[in-house]
Amino acid sequence: MTGQRIGIIDIGSNSVRLVVYERTANGAHRVSDGSKRAARLSERIDENGRLNDAALDELIVTLRHFTMICAHHHTGHIRAVATAAVRNASNCSEILTRIKSETGLDIELLSGEEEASYGFLGMINSLSIRDGFLIDIGGGSTELSLFRNRTLVRSVSFPFGCVSLNKQFGPKGMISDEALRSLEAFVNEAVKREPWIGASPGLPLVGVGGTVRALGKMHQAAYKYPFPHTHNYTIKSEETDLLFDQMRKLPLDKRRKLPGLSKDRADVVVPGIAILRILYRAVKATHYQICGAGLRDGLFHATRFPNHSRQDDVLAFSLNNLSALHPEAPRQHVMQVGRLALELYDSLQFLHQLSGNARVLLDSAAKLFRIGASIDYYEYARHSFYLIVNSHLNGMSHREIIMTAAIASYKSKSRARQQMSEYRELLQDTDLELVYKLGALLQLSIALDRSETQAIGQLFIQASGSSLQLRPIQPRGTLAVEQREIEELASEFKKLWGLSPLLSLPSAFE
Repeated sequence: MTGQRIGIIDIGSNSVRLVVYERTANGAHRVSDGSKRAARLSERIDENGRLNDAALDELIVTLRHFTMICAHHHTGHIRAVATAAVRNASNCSEILTRIKSETGLDIELLSGEEEASYGFLGMINSLSIRDGFLIDIGGGSTELSLFRNRTLVRSVSFPFGCVSLNKQFGPKGMISDEALRSLEAFVNEAVKREPWIGASPGLPLVGVGGTVRALGKMHQAAYKYPFPHTHNYTIKSEETDLLFDQMRKLPLDKRRKLPGLSKDRADVVVPGIAILRILYRAVKATHYQICGAGLRDGLFHATRFPNHSRQDDVLAFSLNNLSALHPEAPRQHVMQVGRLALELYDSLQFLHQLSGNARVLLDSAAKLFRIGASIDYYEYARHSFYLIVNSHLNGMSHREIIMTAAIASYKSKSRARQQMSEYRELLQDTDLELVYKLGALLQLSIALDRSETQAIGQLFIQASGSSLQLRPIQPRGTLAVEQREIEELASEFKKLWGLSPLLSLPSAFE
């Protein structure tokens, strides 16, 4: 797929969604537009299994609207798929024919296995996780998959979802104790037919889709979580059970007012989380982990990168994409700073004895420290912090994202403390000290290429007494600017590292 914009349309059983992905001139990708329409197609299947005419008419109006949005963006390719509600409708052929004749869209009818496969692809390209179960609770179906070593091993598509079970067990959005027991028995009966589900205990249950995202938002609101992103957010089973019990007993009008829960999901979220809890117990999981990516992201990757749709290194892919979205950062300078930062880190390993994770944080911060210049060069450090924290950096925990942002934008301990104060409860005291040390190391690396000429090729690094000797080998320039910068930050660096950095100019040893 070589088009600059790709439109992905997902005709789900609960909602119909459009996402327009744009490929920038620098090869990065980003979402440039999106839209959602509630449909409740699973709810609008009649006694003969047909999707009723009114629902189909509304669906076609929505799809026409989505194609107009795509046309506005000069979208080169639209990929439209349908899942359980259309797949299981007795008038499926009629639905696809009408959509084609009235909108021009060729709809791919995904099987349950294909739906699980694309959902897995979207998840595995956005989380650094090796083993686990993946669950996607839709309106009319629920996909459960087992993955090992980042490879899909087994999956099943159950013919029930939050909308269909709400219709069956939750009249007017309320599920009584008796109805809950009936729902649990119904789901457990389906689980018994898949004995592999309980054969891999002790793994996380990763959730994608609207139900688990709603759970994450409500949980964050209830516990006043300071980082407002649900991607890569973990929840304990007992906290989910408590939230579920409290929510189920609320009348629908009060449930609609729950912080974090959208009004159009207030009725179906209860059966959705009921399914989630049952399958959590069935797989004997350790905890819930929420993924913000899913089916549509998997479809994008499969369309955009048909020969290599699965990313081997999620963090590297995300870092490269974020860097490419901000081309104002001088590439050669950023690469030079990153190289020097890792050389300094490795040379001082005997002194700091930091964990391997610290090296990853430093490397990531070195790649992103200058992206804030796309907003304002003079305040680029402050803007880099904001951009990193709000860019959904894949492959890192929320804590690691905050630390990376603070290292990338480091100027002083007091400023770093102020930046991180909003997220203090996610950090430990040792995290703060690590940020200070790595931030100062990054600042030294930036100073070593202050002229942005990459004058230093090889650098001899030696800790001697209270000094850190920095001796360039045959530099391409005088390095007078670099020496002045290093002198200015030497005092701060010594407070953190116990060493005063000294740059030897060529004339001093020629």
